[in-house]
Amino acid sequence: MSSEKTGPYLHEIRVAWGDCDPAKIAYTGRIPSWALEAINGFWEHVLDGDGWYQMELDRGYGTPFVHMSLDFRSPVTPRHRLICAVIPVRLGTKSIEFRVTGTQDGTLCFEGTFVNVFTHSADFTSRAAPEEIRAAVEPYIPA
Repeated sequence: MSSEKTGPYLHEIRVAWGDCDPAKIAYTGRIPSWALEAINGFWEHVLDGDGWYQMELDRGYGTPFVHMSLDFRSPVTPRHRLICAVIPVRLGTKSIEFRVTGTQDGTLCFEGTFVNVFTHSADFTSRAAPEEIRAAVEPYIPA
């Protein structure tokens, strides 16, 4: 969704009726799924269309998660589009941390922290963040 090369990457989610429980709000398990979809969208945005699938199979590195944390602020419903803002907040030697916030109609619905480590695809061993990742991500990290 977002076309800028700096600032948060914005990813739009269409919340559907089937995403909701009998209380008419989104199933809890859908929220981390949408956050991960938004992070994959960020990768596609900064890596010329390549997301996790291409990173793993074509580029030779993976980014498995080692930490996820979510705080729920307001219910998510099908009433409005869910806008997920993805910001890489830290790029370490071998890991990357994202902050993802989800808003609907200007209301904060959730915010979370997601940490990945970099691995070699062939043997799942630890590796340093690839240089192409550093070049693509560093412009997005807030000062």
